[in-house]
Amino acid sequence: QVQLVESGGNLVQPGGSLTLSCAASGFRLKDYAVGWFRQVPGQEREGVSCISVMDAGTYYGDSVKGRFTVFRDNVANTVHLQMNGLQFEDTAVYYCAADPVIYGSDCLTPGPYDYWGQGTRVTISS
Repeated sequence: QVQLVESGGNLVQPGGSLTLSCAASGFRLKDYAVGWFRQVPGQEREGVSCISVMDAGTYYGDSVKGRFTVFRDNVANTVHLQMNGLQFEDTAVYYCAADPVIYGSDCLTPGPYDYWGQGTRVTISS
């Protein structure tokens, strides 16, 4: 059974850090592009970061560049999103997604992804 499970969401103060994890079962995540997206009620799902499958390139949305880092742990079949310098505007439900045929910066677009996790909530509050 193909499954993605996010974890690591929490309540943190502004300026704090969190690491989100996206664990896969039923397939090898290293063979897939993996994207992180976030959504606030009433708004469209936003591409946060992704890691491509062919060139292993990493891509970031403008609002998180320099603060977030995406990386693979192939042994654990997991992709992590390290988030530093968290701001109120980072509050959202974060989703990971995986697809075998998304290349390059297209991985920041949510539409093409086949597999999605259930989401993990990140709240930035003082």
